[in-house]
Amino acid sequence: MPDKKKLLLRLDPAVYDAIAKWAADDLRSVNGQIEFALRLALKEAGREPRTER
Repeated sequence: MPDKKKLLLRLDPAVYDAIAKWAADDLRSVNGQIEFALRLALKEAGREPRTER
């Protein structure tokens, strides 16, 4: 698996709290939940990343 990219992300505290609650409900970390939400948005926009196998 390739190395993951690191990113500094500034969020409104209310947005962070909402993501943290969503993450807890789904038993994910906040980081994992943000990646999950980004992948959902990419899929919906028809811009899913190519998977190399």
